[in-house]
Amino acid sequence: MEKKGVTTEFTEEKMEDTESPPANRALNDITGEIVDCSLKIHRKMGPGLYEKVYEDCMAYELSKRNIKFERQYPVTVAYEDLRIDNAFKIDLFVENQVIVELKSTDKILPIHESQIITYMRLSHIQTGLLINFNVPLIKDGIKRIKI
Repeated sequence: MEKKGVTTEFTEEKMEDTESPPANRALNDITGEIVDCSLKIHRKMGPGLYEKVYEDCMAYELSKRNIKFERQYPVTVAYEDLRIDNAFKIDLFVENQVIVELKSTDKILPIHESQIITYMRLSHIQTGLLINFNVPLIKDGIKRIKI
């Protein structure tokens, strides 16, 4: 008997090898680099810009560090017999191991945390970073999430 429920498949083949992380980059090193990128960007750009500006800057900084990532990574979700293409897009999917959700908002609300947790659960990714650039100190805008 087929089990019905929510399953996820990815729209690109690269996502399939998320079960075994690349040996060349440890998870803590990856998240450390992402946090360092956000710190550098926040120091230079400050708060108050649109999310897209920070995403462009993050992509630039990650590229300079030779860190693999995908922007606006589309995820397809299946619910029972229904396939939902592009159900959501991950802002940055880094080294096939970390989901990064960027925000530029007055404060992080519970719905923002729920959003990234749902993305992580449906994508079968255990680590996420929720980064809000619209804060005076970037350390107050970064939340690491493990499921």
